[in-house]
Amino acid sequence: MTGAERLAAVEAIKVVKARYFRGVDTNDGALVRSVLHPDCVLDYRGCTTDPASGRDLVPSMNRVLEGRESWPLEGSAGSGVVSVHQGHQVEVTLTGDTTAEAIWSMSDRMFMPPGAPVAQLLGYGWYHETYERVGDEWLIRTLRIQRIRVEAG
Repeated sequence: MTGAERLAAVEAIKVVKARYFRGVDTNDGALVRSVLHPDCVLDYRGCTTDPASGRDLVPSMNRVLEGRESWPLEGSAGSGVVSVHQGHQVEVTLTGDTTAEAIWSMSDRMFMPPGAPVAQLLGYGWYHETYERVGDEWLIRTLRIQRIRVEAG
């Protein structure tokens, strides 16, 4: 892979993650599915757990999704959650011509529906991901969230 090809791959991976965040936050399940590998594994266990106290603020959000089709087409709209994600300071490592790893510094805010255990959740941490190029497209192959702080209100 040439230097220009490596730069183009990194930029393409950044676009994939931006589409993921936009799809999640706008409840566009079709958009999210479009950036997922058919055999993806998305590990959201601990995504609402405060690492300082060990308290899981929204246990129902802890799950592992396997396969692109496991992402709901209505996104989080069916759950009543409104989310806002910000991804920053990405570290992308190309591990082969068609594979890559990335760590995204992130923050997110989730506004929960009436009756939820908390009204809103503010979280900070990292997304640890792998990507695979299929044809001309980079797709998210695996995803795991690591929290460093979670605040609830």
